[in-house]
Amino acid sequence: MQETRLDTARIRAARRVIDPVFLDTPLYRCEALEPGLGCTVSIKLETANPVRSFKARGTEVVASLLADHASRAVVCASAGNLGQALAWSGRGRGLDVTVVASRFATRAKLDRIRALGAGLELVDGDHELARERAAAIARYDGIRLVEDSLDIETCEGAATIGLELVGTAPSFDTVLIALGGGALATGVGHVVKALAPQVEVICVQPLGAPAMTHSWRRRRVVTTDSTDTIADGVAGRHPIPAVLDDLLLVADDAVLVQEASIIAGMRMLLDHAGLVVEPSAALGIAAILEDRDRFAGRHVVTIVCGSNVDVDAYHRWVGAAPLHTS
Repeated sequence: MQETRLDTARIRAARRVIDPVFLDTPLYRCEALEPGLGCTVSIKLETANPVRSFKARGTEVVASLLADHASRAVVCASAGNLGQALAWSGRGRGLDVTVVASRFATRAKLDRIRALGAGLELVDGDHELARERAAAIARYDGIRLVEDSLDIETCEGAATIGLELVGTAPSFDTVLIALGGGALATGVGHVVKALAPQVEVICVQPLGAPAMTHSWRRRRVVTTDSTDTIADGVAGRHPIPAVLDDLLLVADDAVLVQEASIIAGMRMLLDHAGLVVEPSAALGIAAILEDRDRFAGRHVVTIVCGSNVDVDAYHRWVGAAPLHTS
């Protein structure tokens, strides 16, 4: 495999600084999902931890490095999950954490950031405006800016999921990975291609937030003017060139899915797996629903990456009546 920014030895070392509460998350075959999807399905459950997403794997690596430095202040932009994770990791190491987010972000995520002790600044715009504001704070205050996906620690922390997949899973054919900024996709993709190159790595993004997928397909950065998706955790508009370069080396495909499929995927995970998930975590199931023939007869692993969802919005999307499948 060609060289990416990621390093497998560093990824193995990352496991030693990540709190064990975030490691070795459940991985199991979910037979109840299989009749409706037409393939063998295993779930990697990245919600069974104190911040209910995979993001703390990366922030644990970041915070462990910062704890050894004189400057103990850090700022990040977040749609919600990274902010919670950095707040949790920073609190345990005595860091001064500031999170910048859109005031339109999921309220449950914002409330949890505050509860974990981080300072929270809200902007009147989307995640890209929050990124700009976080960078300005870092420059003005002279503190560390954590940029999800650009900072290699966020990618290599996420990549420890890949070590667990290839180290403990029975033989599988495909891994489906939610694609936003790219930390999860490049991290897991790097490990899978390095240690199990026969496995197909497929990234999944909403049709309403397609910037990284369009960039992957055209092999150059493609930006969008806006996003329109309930999957707020992956709703970026400006891909990072270095991250795209990594993704081009490890992803076999990148697909776009419709909002209705995302909601159907959330519903299936509730009805057949007993899991309440945020929209980004249902992207893998959505991809199977939209192309059953492609996955028929395969063993597919999907990473359920987060469950920080606004309860009222969740009920609006998923509803209360049981889902009936033929």
